[in-house]
Amino acid sequence: MLALHKKQNANSHKVLLVVLDGLGSAPTTLEQGNAIQGANLPNLNRLWNQFPTVRLQAHGKAVGMPSDEDMGNSEVGHNVLGCGRIYDQGAKLVSNSIDSGEIYRGECWVNLIQNVIKNQSTLHFLGLLSDGNVHAHINHLLNMMDRAVNDDVKKIRIHILLDGRDVPEKSALEYVIPLEEKITKLKSDGIDVAIASGGGRMTITMDRYEADWSMVERGWKIHVLGEGRMFASAQLAIETFRKEDPTVIDQYLPSFVIGKDGRPIGSMEDNDSVVFFNFRGDRAIEISRAFTEKDFTLFDRILYPKVEFAGMMQYDGDLFIPPRYLVTPPAIERTMGEYLAKEKIGQYAISETQKYGHVTYFWNGNKSGVFDKDYETYVEIKSDVIPFDQAPAMKAVEITDTLIKAIREDKHQFYRVNYANGDMVGHTGNLKATISSLETLDREVGRLIEVCDEKNIVLLITADHGNADEMYQLDKKGQAIVKDGIPTPKTSHTLNPVNFVIYDKNQNFKLRDPNKDENFGLANIAATVLELLGYEKPADYYPSLLKL
Repeated sequence: MLALHKKQNANSHKVLLVVLDGLGSAPTTLEQGNAIQGANLPNLNRLWNQFPTVRLQAHGKAVGMPSDEDMGNSEVGHNVLGCGRIYDQGAKLVSNSIDSGEIYRGECWVNLIQNVIKNQSTLHFLGLLSDGNVHAHINHLLNMMDRAVNDDVKKIRIHILLDGRDVPEKSALEYVIPLEEKITKLKSDGIDVAIASGGGRMTITMDRYEADWSMVERGWKIHVLGEGRMFASAQLAIETFRKEDPTVIDQYLPSFVIGKDGRPIGSMEDNDSVVFFNFRGDRAIEISRAFTEKDFTLFDRILYPKVEFAGMMQYDGDLFIPPRYLVTPPAIERTMGEYLAKEKIGQYAISETQKYGHVTYFWNGNKSGVFDKDYETYVEIKSDVIPFDQAPAMKAVEITDTLIKAIREDKHQFYRVNYANGDMVGHTGNLKATISSLETLDREVGRLIEVCDEKNIVLLITADHGNADEMYQLDKKGQAIVKDGIPTPKTSHTLNPVNFVIYDKNQNFKLRDPNKDENFGLANIAATVLELLGYEKPADYYPSLLKL
């Protein structure tokens, strides 16, 4: 139970929390590639300049990542926003488990290895090949390959998803070539190991929130069936695709199969073992379902080999997806949503498909469903299946229309919304489209200001991490890296903090000064919301940002 706040009456304010996904706060010296600075944002700039605003840490240790060199991401950001504390997250949990050897002592790993040894079959690794440390890390793969060889596995096939999103946009060979060098060494030791298939992460396999199941179907045909354009090596495939279309970046590279004598070298067969080595859940759930659900009907699998499948982690703890996993995810309990549901405080959450799970599943501590259906309303606006730089407004207008209608119905005390534009359009590397998307967001923020004034609602605006704030790759002096006269796009998240602003028409509130008090992060927002609603924060929540 929550205690009433000593200085506020229970439910004394209604609150709207707006998460502008991917809008970081870059240093004022950064003039190149900052879509936020380049956009016309009268509403947001007025809020940031005239109303109480602080900058919050949204990456690294502030969101449970291993180090402050690690970018934040939407999943860990919304975990922290929803629970008011910092938990060790996927990357750190996996690294710790590998370093301690716990991952290899677990029943899941032992069973995977025993299966291929007993059946003289193949161990497959499938996942994102990069060191972005957002979905996966190449070092995890390399370590598991070594351990599998030590455990007497004789045949290994690797199915690589190319990044270019959490790492530089055309960096695939920086990961493929070292992997091939390791493969060459293992082959010299008598191990039958090879890359078997691959493709861009936004072309195959890594769909999320059921936005485009055809991506997963294409991945199934490539990885499992071995059906696709065939090459002698992954390096040759990547180099060929780049020659055919010099504009294509890694995340959108076509898929490929590695073959010999016209036959795929790594299709999956009965009695094989498969490890999906991504640790982040959102883009791992759908392919995991395709491997583990016997009555799966979302596309025709054509063949369904009887393999032992395991995820690096369990990607959905409520739905047990997948049933077998190597590392236990963080057990996030007592989230703000759970507390408010028990207090019978009405909550309303809305976003479009691309970020719907962030204001629901991730917000609630990696839990599906609601805590109390009588006091929670979740609304998903279906995203279009289209490259986001072709429609940079995305579903922002529709989200605002629906949200304003709900606010005027006056059935809830706490509203939360995620606008995906700054992140999803930012990931395309298209600066012009991202600027357009932000100007759309600014107009929607203007509409929200009006309805908050009308209904006397306290408006909080923040972000979960940076992206649109730094869209060129920069050198050590902060200057854009230019190739052939063109700045090199940056499609990954940034290490910049994010703004947090509080607005109400009566200007009743002040925020604590981080320079005088402490460094603040996303974890401080939950207590801030609770305090505005009239409640004391739970003892282990990070402090509120309000200066009462």
